[in-house]
Amino acid sequence: MATQRELVERAGGGDAAAFDALARTAIDRMYAIAHRVLRDPHLAEDAVQQALWGAWRDLPNLREPERFDAWLRRLLVRCCYEEARKQRRSPTVTLLSFDTPSTPDGTSGVADRDALDRAFRRLGPEHRIVVVLHHYEGIPLVEIADSLGIPVGTARSRLHYALKRLREALEADASGGRIDERTA
Repeated sequence: MATQRELVERAGGGDAAAFDALARTAIDRMYAIAHRVLRDPHLAEDAVQQALWGAWRDLPNLREPERFDAWLRRLLVRCCYEEARKQRRSPTVTLLSFDTPSTPDGTSGVADRDALDRAFRRLGPEHRIVVVLHHYEGIPLVEIADSLGIPVGTARSRLHYALKRLREALEADASGGRIDERTA
């Protein structure tokens, strides 16, 4: 079985089967990140597809094959930003999705997830991506900063700001109050 580095090198040389193997190992993780950031399954699929297409196109230019995962994550983040920009330019349509309730009656679990989803949607994509990568994917801030091409302090600041805004939105939602959308 080939190592990831070998697959990256072969794919960079035009081996479609090697690229397919790389894509198959990464696609579920990529979709999970994109869906959490974009909050829409169709936009997430588009972002993943665009990132994989860009990876196939640009892989011959990757100088450090061992950094493939970080490089691919950076491509995905850029595609998520682009999909988010497209979404802001087009009319918003909200689709409801129902998850299996985690509590016996399901009402408090659904209400909690709904409140968190509303709060999360108030964040911009640059803040959502840091929260998703750090809290859902377990990636350290140093690696996130590297993947995003930003200083570690900026990644730390975005995470702090995002968590602060989430707390404020959840507290406002719980108390029936509203937060100032202009500062969101």
